Amino acid sequence: MVEMTYREALRQALADAMTENPDIILLGEEVGRYGGAYGVTRDLIKEFGAHRVIDTPISEAAIVGAAVGAAMTGLRPVAELMYVDFIGMTMDQLANQAAKIRYMFGGQIGVPMVLRTQGGTGRSAGAQHSQSLEAYVMHTPGLRLAMPATVADAYHLLRQAMTCPDPVVFIEHKALYTMKEDVDLAAEPLPWGKAAVRRAGDDLVIVTYSRQVHHAMAAAATLAAQGIEATVIDLRTLNPLDFDTIRPFVERAGRAMVVSEGVMTAGVGAELSARITEECFDFLHDPVVRVAGEDIPISVSPALEAGSVPGPALIAETALRMLA
Repeated sequence: MVEMTYREALRQALADAMTENPDIILLGEEVGRYGGAYGVTRDLIKEFGAHRVIDTPISEAAIVGAAVGAAMTGLRPVAELMYVDFIGMTMDQLANQAAKIRYMFGGQIGVPMVLRTQGGTGRSAGAQHSQSLEAYVMHTPGLRLAMPATVADAYHLLRQAMTCPDPVVFIEHKALYTMKEDVDLAAEPLPWGKAAVRRAGDDLVIVTYSRQVHHAMAAAATLAAQGIEATVIDLRTLNPLDFDTIRPFVERAGRAMVVSEGVMTAGVGAELSARITEECFDFLHDPVVRVAGEDIPISVSPALEAGSVPGPALIAETALRMLA
């Protein structure tokens, strides 16, 4: 077991994979000499050279477009976008090209690339640098989507993403980079696309991902002190979506809450709640409840920022109302 931060686990995953596979390259704004906006790629240029850790111009379209072309020619690029908020500038390259190429070429060629980026609140970065835009990616067939909540998953999910035959969008939460955990780098990880049950209980099921897993676990501890036992399911990947893990817990408890930091309207929570309702309707005692971000731009004010997205208190309060 090695104690490391979420940031260090991501860096270790990149270094280990690049050592094993010379076809893996990194590219993005300031990933080389500066070491990445959040320090994930620090010193990798010294270890692997500027021909494999490539500083690019400040052009998200160019970064992702170059990664798509490199992947089609046999490399395994890992491209970095400084913020997920900038993903809109890559949607032709990402959604119209990378996601469609395997289909358009009749399965003869794929795009084995990873797009690393980060999202979420917690750094008072303002409305244009604090969004949770995973619904954009989840809505696009052909794109895989991973959102690790733990340090171990930061390492193992990224290692798995770099072996996928199709494009993976890998969204890291900016508030998790300094979180520390003991990690067994040699452990056999959960299969790609498999959800993790972080806590089991028979009264309520909370389905969530990324940083909200930690808020849900804190809320579950609060509820347990009042005699209410909640299951907390960490999706880990949103595409593939492991509904087979969700279904039996919802059928047993009869109550489900979905928690997302993204906005309420047309967000990931809407898809999850609809899916649970459709597939578990006969077992539900009450409607599925969504707990999500407010439908507003994120404020730079720390207090307003924190109040615009779910936290442990809101999750616990909602659960108590559901069970009242």
